[in-house]
Order: sequence, then C-alpha cells, then structure tokens
Amino acid sequence: MPDQHTPVLIVGGGVTGLSAALFLARHGVPCTLVERHPDVLPHPRARGLTPRTMEAYRQCGLEQALRAASYAGPDFAWRPVKADTLADDAYEVPEEPGEDDGSAASPTGFCPVDQDVVERIVRAKARKAGAVLRYGVELDSFEQDGGGVTAVLADRSSGAEQVLRADYLVAADGIHSGVRQRLGIATEGPGTLYDTLTALVDADLAPALRGRAVSMAYLQRPRPFTILMPHDTEGRKWVFGTGYDPAQESTTDYTDQRVAEMVREAAGLPGAQVALRPQIPGTDRTVLGFPIAAQIATEYRKGRVFLVGDAAHVWPPTGGLGANAGIQDAHNLAWKLAAVIAGEAGAALLDTYHDERRSVGTATMRQAMALFGSRMGPGADEAALDYAAVSLGYRYRSAAVVGAPADAAPVPPHLLEGAPGSRAPHVTAYRNGTVMSTLDLYGAGFVLLAGPQGAAWTKAAAGRGLAAHRFGADLSDASAEHGIGAEGALLVRPDGFVAWRSRAGSRDPAADLDRVLDQVLAR
Repeated sequence: MPDQHTPVLIVGGGVTGLSAALFLARHGVPCTLVERHPDVLPHPRARGLTPRTMEAYRQCGLEQALRAASYAGPDFAWRPVKADTLADDAYEVPEEPGEDDGSAASPTGFCPVDQDVVERIVRAKARKAGAVLRYGVELDSFEQDGGGVTAVLADRSSGAEQVLRADYLVAADGIHSGVRQRLGIATEGPGTLYDTLTALVDADLAPALRGRAVSMAYLQRPRPFTILMPHDTEGRKWVFGTGYDPAQESTTDYTDQRVAEMVREAAGLPGAQVALRPQIPGTDRTVLGFPIAAQIATEYRKGRVFLVGDAAHVWPPTGGLGANAGIQDAHNLAWKLAAVIAGEAGAALLDTYHDERRSVGTATMRQAMALFGSRMGPGADEAALDYAAVSLGYRYRSAAVVGAPADAAPVPPHLLEGAPGSRAPHVTAYRNGTVMSTLDLYGAGFVLLAGPQGAAWTKAAAGRGLAAHRFGADLSDASAEHGIGAEGALLVRPDGFVAWRSRAGSRDPAADLDRVLDQVLAR
C-alpha cells in the first residue's frame, strides 16, 4: 500500500521542475518534487530569462526578486563573439538576425540572471506556496493505471524506500530522462551533435578581454567547439566548455591541471592562474560531461505522465532558449492540471499540452540549430527566424483554442492583436486610476475582456464565476489593440493566451460563452 498520496509528483529539481512546483502550488494544487542531488547545482547553465518567461514569473510575484539578483543592469545586451582565442586582437560577430527579444511588446524585459540563482529564488517561492520539495531523493520505479501513478522513491543517503501514490507525474528529469525511457517514448531530430565537458573556473582573464564586452566566446583553441562564458562582470569567474569523445576518453582523464592548461590556451594567456570549483553539491567533481544534442520527444504525454523541459526536448544552448522553453512548458501544463484536478475541466484538456507545446518545441529547436550553425561551425539547414517571434510570438492550435488561424507560424510580438491561440497583447491601461499592463489581469483563472458596449458579455462571464472587464468602463479602452469592436469580446486563459474571440456582439452571450468554455475545457 502507498505510504502517502500527492495530486502531482514532479521528478527533477532543476529550473523546470521547480517552476512546475511553483505554478501548480500557485493554482492551489498540492505537489511533491523529488531531486536526487542534495541541493541546487552551482553551474549557471542558462544565463537569462526571456520576456515571456519573465511574464510567467511576474504572475507569481517574482519579477522584482529576479531583477534584484541579475548580474547586469537594464542596458545589458547579449554579445556573442567568435575567435581563435579570447585574447585575439579582433573578434568575429556571428552573422544572424539581431536578437530583438520582444521587450517592447511586454511589460517586462529580458532578465540577465543565472539559472542557479533563478532556481534558489523559485525554490523559496514554491515552498512558501506549499509545494513539498525533497532533495537527495530519487525515483526508483513507477507504474501507472487508470487512476494514477504508483512511484517508489529512494532516499540516496539512507537507502530507505517509500511508496507514493500520485494522480499525475511530471517528468523534469533531463535529457537522459529515465521516465521517458521507461515509457518507451522515442525522440526525433539530429540527436547528439557532439559531447562537451564543462568546468567552473576561477581565473583573471580580463587581460584577454582588454575592456571588450563579451557574453559568450566561441573559440577554436584548444580545439573546435570550445566556449568561455563569463560568470561575473569582472572577468574572474568563467564557465569553460570544450568538445570531447566519450568513446575514446572519460571526464576523469581531465584532471584539474589538464583543464587549467586548456583554459589558458583558450584564453590566450599562458601565464594565467586557473582554479576549478566543484559542480555538484556534496562532491569534489570539477569536470562534468554531457551531450550537445537536438531531439524532441514524439509524445509529451503518455497516460498520466507528462514530459517537460529537457525530458521533452533538447537543443544547442545557442540563443538561450532551452530553459525558457522548459519553464513555459510547466506554465502551460500547470493550469490544465489544476483545472482537471479541481473537476472544472475534462481529462481531454490535458491532451492539449502535447498539441501546443510540441509544435512550439519543434520550431524552437529549428531556431537553436540555425543559431548553432552561425556561431559554432557548419552552416545550418535553415536561416534563423526573427528571435522575438520565436521566443514570444509563438501561437497554439489545439482543442483548447477556438477559432485559431490556420497559419500557426510565430509572428513578431508587436503584431499580436488578440487572435485566438496567441499570447494576449500587452497594452498599458488604466484600472481604477492605476497604470498597469493588460497582461497583469491574467494568471489565476480565465478572464473575459469586452468592448465598451459589451456589458452583456461581462454579465454572462460574471454569472459563470469568471473575472470580466469592459474596455472604456472599468478598464481604459484597448479594444482595437485586442481586435474587437465595441460589442465584441475575447476570452483569455490563465496562461495569458487567447482562447476565443468574437469581434462583434452576440444575440445570446451566455449561450455562446457556455459553448466556448465547454469546448476549451473539454467538458
């Protein structure tokens, strides 16, 4: 018999798993997260949050905390360079479209903050919201049936086992996802592009920079596929990475002394003092290896189990889109799980997680591969798209959207105007004398917005327990920016995406709204 029960079990305590715990807890869903490591990893990994990700965290009240923890100010700009060594007299700038991140179309901009810092901030907020987070515990096995998932958990220190029963399992257990493998879910895509080893380095490499601003250096020395990424603003803390062949050698072959010499060669500073820091809490491991790959799971859902983040998709880190996509996976899934668990939606709503997020994952993988080609070597199969369109202007087509356009290709975010399936537009508005973004209306539940003469819509929405606002009445008029007339309306989901829109009025708003809600919520 199970020792305990939880509505949702989350496996993996990286930024995606922690975000899933936070978003679920915010929706009132009790959840338990297990992470096999004893603490957050100190490696920075992702080094920034896109505006869309910041919007998701803004809904949880984390925007200011993340900005306060940022390693750079509001004038930060991402500056990738290519060279033989960091000390070269001239750097090459990768040829690709400018990375406008869409900040102008959002109430919040890009936040330059390291992933390990984000994880600590999100962890504290998730715990405060009621999520149970258990470190040093791993998933040993699981079985699912029509009523839930039975998981066997193992404490890595004591070896003690516990049987936990969950209604649903969210797998955030990374690129080698044991959950995905146990489910037999295949992956598609190029697969492993090369293998890399990484080290956290303390070394004064500022003399190589000579005052130049570098966010990421793609280098040819000591071998192709080498990177140096600053981990501070003074040029004294770095992340070093380079390709290696695990079939021919092991990370244990790379002693601290050997890696230190490679860092000197990459920096072009043969006399630099270099020291390595441990990367896994509770160990002295200074060098880690992992694949740089491009693959996407063929299924994001199987029964009561869902894949999020690297368990569902992985691509090169060029463009910084991996962690952001994982966080947005969790944001999309959380409100749907909450609605089904609360009995407000049918179980088929959960199918739309795969339908919506896999198509976005496929497009994002193509973008990352295009940027990889321009920055790290051979040309990509296709040109990079508008960065802001990929990171903020993606659109959904699923049963949880009524009337989505046939073309679901991402669009520049300044062109978002309330079409079903797209993120609702950001418009600066006045509400009760306070200046706000229309995006700040979303997050807790469905929201109906109506035109100045759409009182019948707001009345119907209020009668169904929905938050409702009328442009030109309790909210300054932004009906045109949302693509509706004076008598029109649109329905926005908790994740801020438009579920449905009526440009004009209706003879029976209550009946129309019931029909839309029944379809979107699979009732």
